Amino acid sequence: MATPDFISTLRASAGHQLLWLPGVTAVVFDDEGRVLLNRRSDTRKWSVLGGIPDPGEQPAACAVREVEEETAVHCVVERVVLVQALNPVTYGNGDICQYMDITFRCRAVGGEARVNDDESLDVAWFAVDALPELNEFGRFRIKQAMADAPTWFDTTNFG
Repeated sequence: MATPDFISTLRASAGHQLLWLPGVTAVVFDDEGRVLLNRRSDTRKWSVLGGIPDPGEQPAACAVREVEEETAVHCVVERVVLVQALNPVTYGNGDICQYMDITFRCRAVGGEARVNDDESLDVAWFAVDALPELNEFGRFRIKQAMADAPTWFDTTNFG
């Protein structure tokens, strides 16, 4: 995973201390109601798509960019699904980050799903009733993206 240049610059002076960062998640559906997932190269697990906005980049634009960069699928944002402060994450090198995640429901409008960068090992569409092994973070976001109304829950267990 390539660390964005602005984070590398911050880390040069901040060391490993906690960085509070923006993040976006894109839950992308096709016309058949399937959801787009990638199998991440860092964890080797299936996941909803996401990333970190560049400084000044609008969150919705980041979601669209991340989906295209990782999967070659073109999408449009339909709505905000969830805004949530996630638990801090400590990476293998000792860096600590905490993300304010904005999750978007998106609709695919073109492109062919494929591995499009080094962040993914695999990319595929899945029926929502036949998802691969997926963490609770991803499952909840997919469920939320399919709902017509907000669902409130205890967020303390999501990282």
